[in-house]
Amino acid sequence: MTIPYPNTQPMPVIPPVSPPSGAPRPRVTFLGTGYLGATYAICYAELGYEVLGYDVDADKIAKLNAGEVPIHEPGLDELLKRNLAAGRLRFSTDIAETADFGDVHFICVGTPQRADGLGADLSFVEASVTSLAQHLTRKALIVGKSTVPVGTAEWVEQLVGKHSAPDLDAEVAWSPEFLQEGFAVDDVLRPNRIVVGVKSDWANGMLYAAHKGVFDLAATEDREVPLVVTDFATAELVKVAANAFLATKISFINAMAEVCEVAGGDVTQLARAIGYDPRIGNRFLQAGLGFGGACLPKDIRAFQARAQELGAGEALRFLHEVDLINLRRRSRVLQLAADLLGRRYGPAGPDLTGTRIAVLGATFKPNTDDVRDAPALAVAALLHKAGADVRVYDPQGMENARRAMPELGYEASITDAATGADLLCVLTEWADFRNADPVALGELVAGRRVVDGRNCLDSALWVQAGWEYRGMGRP
Repeated sequence: MTIPYPNTQPMPVIPPVSPPSGAPRPRVTFLGTGYLGATYAICYAELGYEVLGYDVDADKIAKLNAGEVPIHEPGLDELLKRNLAAGRLRFSTDIAETADFGDVHFICVGTPQRADGLGADLSFVEASVTSLAQHLTRKALIVGKSTVPVGTAEWVEQLVGKHSAPDLDAEVAWSPEFLQEGFAVDDVLRPNRIVVGVKSDWANGMLYAAHKGVFDLAATEDREVPLVVTDFATAELVKVAANAFLATKISFINAMAEVCEVAGGDVTQLARAIGYDPRIGNRFLQAGLGFGGACLPKDIRAFQARAQELGAGEALRFLHEVDLINLRRRSRVLQLAADLLGRRYGPAGPDLTGTRIAVLGATFKPNTDDVRDAPALAVAALLHKAGADVRVYDPQGMENARRAMPELGYEASITDAATGADLLCVLTEWADFRNADPVALGELVAGRRVVDGRNCLDSALWVQAGWEYRGMGRP
């Protein structure tokens, strides 16, 4: 029976279904234990589900089973240890065990940008779905959580039909994730909405049962979690459309920063003024170095590529400019650095040979150790390429940064990085950097010059302490 679309709060009446395993509530698995899968697995065990996390990376699985979270996410370590001890959570490299265990299997593998173009690489999705389907021994629901091009769910359905026994009648659904790194635990336990794309009452009932722990927690806290029940294509588009909108909003305020820089305006005051308009709001209106991370950059590129394949490329042409605005902010830091250091910025960029630059920040945002497509690290590389002796410090991202860019210098603290520096560049808005004492740092540096790549410093305080200050889109 087809589900009517869309269903939103108040909660639709969903007929109860019995998990094929015979367990009182669905047993859930998460295939892929990177940032997405590990966070979901740990949090769903906290909600009381029996959970098995699967990955082909034996070292990662061994660490998780030993109570070690492979990523930095506030609160996750404690939840992992507690649920391992309670026996609700374990991790495995055995796909047959995973297939036998689960009633609902969530696909959480990566969908990186293809090496040969803008589109998403779906090889990890194909490998995990195919392997799982081949080992199924009873009816199950396979649910995509990874961010994918529209049309992927139908393709996954074909893969499942091809590689699983026909009499099992395994089904597919899609339920996108909306995690924000640094806030991911709360985003799983207390989401602002749940979206499911389904084709049958059974799939809808199984997904409702798989999310019932979230709804029950909301009820105890007197909250509502909106549920949107829709078709495959809409469910797939929700995540990429949301990311495209956020990327556009960030790039818009950075475009305004470019205008402010030539017109003599202050983008921080501009953002504050327009943010009071309830139609606009003040979230994601912080001008600075731009967005990065594992999601927004590659997702907007894959969205453009898929729209082009579907014949709707013109509709998303603006996302190309969104991407370009974002990337221009990185070279702007290089220009500000050259200006402060008195170096000419020629057609090939500046020559910063003989200068020492302290870069505070390596991760793409605070409260994470993720350096994937991090603007801070990209700028550090530009400064290094220009000849500067670059010294990087980040509270959580040092190990990942060293692996990504071993050619840079790394220091153990803010003070170590700042000592002897001709220029300070604050490129990730960690609280440690926002609250740093400009007077104390001024005693350590060779020159009191600072580029505030995130507009996160109190500029008046730094200027009062004798620093030459440059912000992004600020006079």
